[in-house]
Amino acid sequence: MTVPIGQALRDAIRDAEWDVQPVADPVDSFEWLTLLRTLYATGRRDLPLGRLLEGHVDAVQIVQRYGSDVQVAALLAALAGGATLGVWNAGLPGAGLRMEDRRLTGGKSHASGAGTLSHALATTDTPDGPQLLLLDLARVPPTIDRDWWKTTGMQRSETHLVRWQDAPLRENDPIGRPGDYPREPFFSGGALRFVAVHAGGVAALCDRTCDHLVATDRAGDPFQSVRLAELFALADTAAAAVRHVASRWFEEDGEARLARVAAARLTVTAAAERAIVVAREAVGLAGMFVGHPLAATIADLSVYLRQPAPDAQRLRVGGAVAARLLSPAL
Repeated sequence: MTVPIGQALRDAIRDAEWDVQPVADPVDSFEWLTLLRTLYATGRRDLPLGRLLEGHVDAVQIVQRYGSDVQVAALLAALAGGATLGVWNAGLPGAGLRMEDRRLTGGKSHASGAGTLSHALATTDTPDGPQLLLLDLARVPPTIDRDWWKTTGMQRSETHLVRWQDAPLRENDPIGRPGDYPREPFFSGGALRFVAVHAGGVAALCDRTCDHLVATDRAGDPFQSVRLAELFALADTAAAAVRHVASRWFEEDGEARLARVAAARLTVTAAAERAIVVAREAVGLAGMFVGHPLAATIADLSVYLRQPAPDAQRLRVGGAVAARLLSPAL
């Protein structure tokens, strides 16, 4: 029996071998790699679960980074009680989230975990920049539109449209100051977390393909051996890209550090897209049956790779190369 995604997320949080409990901003490369390896392993096993775990980590780090002592203490108590968090930032077209006189009206799109999370860290626009709100979803439950999320993959991430109408807020719901959410290096640099999950998905393609070829006694075919070798190289390249950025995170700062994250995202995306092609060639029609493990991995990864603004990442990397902030090295 498949475990419901909400329970799977609680289990993953409980079982995660974080170097810091609960998850906080890493203070050195060892902590960064420990966190990323957990996200990578989760994505390798289950991409929708990896998506939700990454969002939980993001939210917990943000509250600990910008919240008051009282708010952080409340968060730790909620986490001890099994709270699950996510970050809902994407605005709902034509009905953006707004806060007036401690009342909340409007909505969010791409709200992953809607209906399963206990808390959401949502952004609302203000003249001074986006204001973060930590919402107890049992106290201020949104209306959830589940008819919108009809994608070919990542269905289990429960990514829906959510809306509130004149919901009452409390004094401690706002976290930090307007403009904290996009503050660097955390905003752009934090993308390395979901890139680690993507890299885990590339490893999953290698795993599922190898499992199928061994089970069908086709792994010894020379053409299949070549495909397995390429899949390994692609998965290893994706993992190495994430590992390299994490290992150098505390050695660089400014645009060079953020451009390395963008470069890793491009590398992992390219590896993933090629791995999807190779895995399909190796497994053939069998991998397109709904019940085959490879079918779900390909569908989920294909959707998850569609993170916003890929062209902006290319421009960032290219600009950093031109400015001599990035240069190939061994």
